Amino acid sequence: MISVKDLHFGYKKKKVFNGLTLTLQPGHIYGLLGKNGTGKSTLLRNISGLLFPDRGSITVNGEVPGKRRPSFLRDLFLIPEEFYLPDVTPQKLITYHAPFYPGFSGEQFNRYLAEFEIPSGNTIQHMSYGQKKKTLISFGLACNAPVLLMDEPTNGLDIMSKSQFRKVIAGALDEKKCIVISTHQVKDLESLIDRITIIDDGKILFDQTIEDISRKLSFKISFDNEDLNEALYSESGLKGNIVVGRNHTGEESRLDLEVLYKAIILNQDKIQSAFR
Repeated sequence: MISVKDLHFGYKKKKVFNGLTLTLQPGHIYGLLGKNGTGKSTLLRNISGLLFPDRGSITVNGEVPGKRRPSFLRDLFLIPEEFYLPDVTPQKLITYHAPFYPGFSGEQFNRYLAEFEIPSGNTIQHMSYGQKKKTLISFGLACNAPVLLMDEPTNGLDIMSKSQFRKVIAGALDEKKCIVISTHQVKDLESLIDRITIIDDGKILFDQTIEDISRKLSFKISFDNEDLNEALYSESGLKGNIVVGRNHTGEESRLDLEVLYKAIILNQDKIQSAFR
């Protein structure tokens, strides 16, 4: 569905990507993780055709994003971190923007607004930042575009809204849809995504499915020195040492996405050795 091959891209004073290759398939929710400034937003803008590769190629459903053809644009929706919405009611968004998207569902849009507890009578500019973001997320989901790109969607959402977000996104996935969520707030995507791609300094450090991670790695709290000696990564916690090790038993342990992210950033080679 999305193919990025040998992507080279840079701004005037900064090289961002130097040969990045990535393939994303339908039927998955991808977590694109990394610190701020590592290239996550830049990658999403290249995929959506808002930026253009210096070298290499990107195709989305066989289309070249940079050509910005209507057939490409109607099949992709980008929810950027920074956005502007007109001062209209949510229902007027349907009138003005929904006709462009052939799969748009007004019934879904209203259902998402209700789940997010968005007051239908308010104009958007009289909403809080979090309500504006939830309105945009609701509209993007209701478009039913095969590709949905979301850049830091949980920024500005409170704890309850983040829980609602995870529930809504999980219910929106089907076998024809590819959802890519870029974030540095790792905990917000736990239990939602089924593949993790970690970017750092414009490079892919890690790209594995949750299933493979659970099969190859174990996560546990331990006071055992032997566990610490064999650990691929460990850190001290209030209740003991948090240990990431090889999964020798085949039994799945509860994935701690935040610990995994730190382990890959700080001890990449050891973690990668478990997947070779």
